[in-house]
Amino acid sequence: MLAGAADCVLVPILCSVNPLISTAPDCAGSPLGIEAGMKSVLLCLVTFALLSSIGCTPAQRDPDAIRHETAKATTEAAQDAKAVVKGVEDSLKNKGATDNKGAVDINKATPEQLEALPGIGPAQAHRIVAGRPYASADELVKRHLVSKAEYDRISGQVEAD
Repeated sequence: MLAGAADCVLVPILCSVNPLISTAPDCAGSPLGIEAGMKSVLLCLVTFALLSSIGCTPAQRDPDAIRHETAKATTEAAQDAKAVVKGVEDSLKNKGATDNKGAVDINKATPEQLEALPGIGPAQAHRIVAGRPYASADELVKRHLVSKAEYDRISGQVEAD
């Protein structure tokens, strides 16, 4: 009797999934209707699984396209590696020219580092390098290499060691 009760529960569910099962008149004599319904549901599930797996399979790619994408990725990786090397080189070069606070040592800095200071151009940077050594940073004003206003802008960013 329990099997019959289970059949009575499954028929409405299967009938809503597959209209072919709805031909079973009721639970009382419908084991064949349920069996056909189960086969139909199983067929639907297998079909869905196959279609899903086909839809998820990547399409065949052209070997030339793969080579092109690989070359592009390799070029980008090489550029990134060069940028890292450049950053490390710059860091090692600047190690002696700046202190822990970020102040530029006017006795050790390159012209490019001096040009990074606000208001210092290439000509001024080369004059500062040519006038070395400096006992203190305010010698830049005393030697007329920068104006008092320019020195006031960079005074917290330069030192002479």
